[in-house]
Amino acid sequence: MRIFKQKTNIDFIGQRRTALFASSLCCIAILGGIVLFGFNFGVDFAGGTLMEAKFFEPVSAETIREVGAKGDLPDIQVQSIGAREDNTFLLRVGGTTQLTQEHAEKTKASVQAQTQLQSFYADLGNGLINLRTANKVEAQTLAQMLSTSEAAVKEVRELGEAQSGGFDYQIVFSGMADKVQTALRMGLAGKPFEIRRVDYVGPQVGKQLRNKGIAALVYATLAIIVYIAFRFDFKFGPGALVSMVHDVLIVFGYYLITQREFNLTAIAAILTVVGYSVNDTIVIYDRIREEMARFKGRPFADIVNLSINETLSRTILTSGVTSLSLVGLLIFGQGEIFDFAAAMLLGVIVATYSSIFVASPLTLWFERRLNKEKKESPIPV
Repeated sequence: MRIFKQKTNIDFIGQRRTALFASSLCCIAILGGIVLFGFNFGVDFAGGTLMEAKFFEPVSAETIREVGAKGDLPDIQVQSIGAREDNTFLLRVGGTTQLTQEHAEKTKASVQAQTQLQSFYADLGNGLINLRTANKVEAQTLAQMLSTSEAAVKEVRELGEAQSGGFDYQIVFSGMADKVQTALRMGLAGKPFEIRRVDYVGPQVGKQLRNKGIAALVYATLAIIVYIAFRFDFKFGPGALVSMVHDVLIVFGYYLITQREFNLTAIAAILTVVGYSVNDTIVIYDRIREEMARFKGRPFADIVNLSINETLSRTILTSGVTSLSLVGLLIFGQGEIFDFAAAMLLGVIVATYSSIFVASPLTLWFERRLNKEKKESPIPV
């Protein structure tokens, strides 16, 4: 079961400058792309509405997208889930309610044109408008005034007379799920369907989830730094840290280039890659430390090269077996499972590369820097 029948003697360290230059160039390009273009945040982080729709007759995701675009839902995202014959889809749209800033302004203009408006407040996140008029207006009359707002009104509530004068009303707008269902019924009249679940994520909740996801990455990184500091000495730690950051940036690049949804599943994939990256690096570091004790006085570059060659078979076997399961998920998985498998597969490949061409050369560089400082330090009298 050995991949290499005989010990290899590949000069990995000799290629370190080319590898580090290419890695640095990729990381800088990805960071620039994140600043300029950003990620395609999913409902988890950007907020919005997630629906699961089951159709009882065959229909394609492309047809649903076209129907959504005709129903004033140009940003609708459609993903097939389960077997193709199940005709089940996940539908994602931005926003939780039909109330937008544009609709709120039209509502305000419509009410001002027909009655004396004293105050007006739009809560876009919850789809509510609170307003006060000088004279009492019937709820039905007020609902008719709002017919030009282009957003469906679910309910008009009369809150009674205010103590300071005037009459308070609250307007409740329908959710985006209602708009999606209306568009599907009108565009797919001959294809019955049912909505199995509807999930709403408000902008504030999405922001909190995004912050917690970032915090999880930071905490994981700090914990790994502490572990490496106790496990190895100073010259090993920076290489493992830079290698880990390198792998995370490359996975970020996958979501940046493909514009696949960046959500909680992406955070889970990145955290898994972080653990895998450190595991690969530590295996090589352990072998380097063993060979340092075994070959005292031998040049450190030779020891690093020897250690990488001795662990090469193990590294390829581990990465290969992990990749086989991920390839299976890529072939049969859909939606978020496909994204997770693709990000993980890229992370496994990059983690294998970085443990050899990023972490190990950086360890050599720090070793040489430390020895140089020792030689240059003055001898105490």
